[in-house]
Amino acid sequence: MTFKIKRLDSGDRDFQPALERLLAWDSVSDEAVFTTVNQVLRAIEADGDRALLEYSRRFDELEVDSVAQLEMPLSRLQQAYQQIDAADRRALEQAAARIRSYAEHQKMESWEYTEADGTLLGQQVSPLDRVGLYVPGGKAAYPSSVLMNAIPASVAGVGELVMVVPTPGGVINELVLAAAHIAGVNRVFTIGGAQAVAALAYGTETVPAVDKIVGPGNIYVATAKRMVFGTVGIDMVAGPSEILVICDGQTDPDWIAMDLFSQAEHDEDAQAILLSPDAEFLDAVQQSIERLLAEMPRKQIIDRSLSSRGALIKVADLEEAVEVANFIAPEHLELSVENPQEMARSIRHAGAIFLGRHTAEALGDYCAGPNHVLPTSRTARFSSPLGVYDFQKRSSLIGCSPQGASDLGKIASTLARGEGLVAHARSAESRIKSDSGA
Repeated sequence: MTFKIKRLDSGDRDFQPALERLLAWDSVSDEAVFTTVNQVLRAIEADGDRALLEYSRRFDELEVDSVAQLEMPLSRLQQAYQQIDAADRRALEQAAARIRSYAEHQKMESWEYTEADGTLLGQQVSPLDRVGLYVPGGKAAYPSSVLMNAIPASVAGVGELVMVVPTPGGVINELVLAAAHIAGVNRVFTIGGAQAVAALAYGTETVPAVDKIVGPGNIYVATAKRMVFGTVGIDMVAGPSEILVICDGQTDPDWIAMDLFSQAEHDEDAQAILLSPDAEFLDAVQQSIERLLAEMPRKQIIDRSLSSRGALIKVADLEEAVEVANFIAPEHLELSVENPQEMARSIRHAGAIFLGRHTAEALGDYCAGPNHVLPTSRTARFSSPLGVYDFQKRSSLIGCSPQGASDLGKIASTLARGEGLVAHARSAESRIKSDSGA
């Protein structure tokens, strides 16, 4: 296998354009995907269970007579939990406990205060009523994603969590079902693809409509989520997985190579980048990559990922590494340096920051506690990891005392008349006290 990975140098004249080309990612669905998904959405919206049943037969090869047969009893989740390997069960439980503990710290609480004249102002926080969780199924099993999506919703107090998971050809992943049991999922339907997203968004005779859809999926699922946004909320439309490592040259190069592999093995479009001011260290990491690649079961995927979208980048110093990192705004950022906490204070844009030489990004994928659903494709510039707050919403509280209504009414009246909205003005004016105090 001939391995190639781009080598960039921030001192080169064309560095910035080269970096931008490296980061470029077109997440827009092609016309064929868009057309197919649009047809599925319209069919489910119009025909409900009948269309959903037809798509399940066609795409997942499930021979059933009704959508009700596609709902899995909760006892089946408990059975999976009890029958999986004890080590798997213990690992899922330990990860779930850590995710729940972290999520508890994220809960937003209602608050209010009273002004001197008795006017009450505040914010009331309440959970969503019902959330849909999309989980890839069959051979692509992600029990960790079940925990990461369902547990924050549970901590937020969501009333009902509805999980959809495809079972192509009847293939069921027991770890996914066990994770759903641990996370407290309320209903499970063995449906997938754009049709599952449509069913959750619009509701059918059997599948309840939800308020928000979260969870990863293929290009058809991602496109469907994008298209139903507005009817329901979504977590995000995620691109390929990313890792950026900043290293001062003092970490074992084998460790860094394997950290880059950990994201490159997701798929050919994943991106793994290393920044270092030490050119000899970059050489050492490249040698580690070439030596260790042969050991990887997914070596072909890793090779294609690193060859097409990976890079080893020499920077002038660690300060410049931080500048480049803030431009890249990566999903995962490892600070493999001597003083990672100090460096982290200069990081403005990253989905998750991993501090120090011993903190492998893979720990965050499974069990550290913070959520692994993170912004990709430079969207960390304006968005955040999935968390409890994504399953809560805020309502403003305004309660005027008689004096407050009078004082605020004068301000509102002036502004409303300035905008030409007379009914607004008169509504506010009707509460203004007269000079006699009436």
